[in-house]
Amino acid sequence: MVKLMKIAFAAAMSVTVCAPANAAADYPTAVLAEYVYGCMKANGENRDTLQRCSCSIDVIASVIPYDRYVTAETFKQMGLVPGEKGVIFRQSAPAKSATTDLKRAQAEADVRCF
Repeated sequence: MVKLMKIAFAAAMSVTVCAPANAAADYPTAVLAEYVYGCMKANGENRDTLQRCSCSIDVIASVIPYDRYVTAETFKQMGLVPGEKGVIFRQSAPAKSATTDLKRAQAEADVRCF
């Protein structure tokens, strides 16, 4: 009975640990790597930060689907264009909605990983 409980516990733990990675499977590897690289550049280049940044993108992937992530990142990058050319990417309703979704996912990732 104890052996069966240990096996069940081990199986449950493996599902719990792997759950975020399943969501990240929808994100291309290059996108995952780019996020982790940028995160590490901003937060420190060590093993602990690698783990935290990897956790962060896994959480983001579990919160928002890849196509929504791409939309939000596009609005975010294009919003950096100065002046009138970037206004639509900063102030339109779709831009605000997408970037709000991304900020919410990043906040969740910060709470869970950092």
